[in-house]
Amino acid sequence: MAVLATGVIETTRDIPLDGRVALVYEAVHELVGKHAPALMVLEDLYAEYRFPRTALLMAHARGVICLAARQHDIPVLTLAPAEVKRVIAANGTASKEQIQHCVQRLLRLDIAPRPSHVADALALALTGLSRTGARLA
Repeated sequence: MAVLATGVIETTRDIPLDGRVALVYEAVHELVGKHAPALMVLEDLYAEYRFPRTALLMAHARGVICLAARQHDIPVLTLAPAEVKRVIAANGTASKEQIQHCVQRLLRLDIAPRPSHVADALALALTGLSRTGARLA
């Protein structure tokens, strides 16, 4: 098992919503075309009542990610954050730092993945692989 690439798709608030969604879609569409994954794994949408706008914005991004997957006939698996933490760190309430260190150990990386979003994505991928019957270590 090897990490082919990591990164974060970033947008800025000064770009209108439709432009940000388009940037996310284009980046994911390009990555999927380049790497041809057999499965895409997304974190289940978590909404905190104090920040409903964040959940709505994340839903837009998830929608175009799912669209890109569908266009390439790639199945999408959605996992709850607590499940990913249990699989990766044996603790459903593990901290960001714990996830980073567990991912580093499982993937035998020289340094912990940074930023934490990259570690989260790798943890999702590892958990998705475990769901398919692949061994993590």
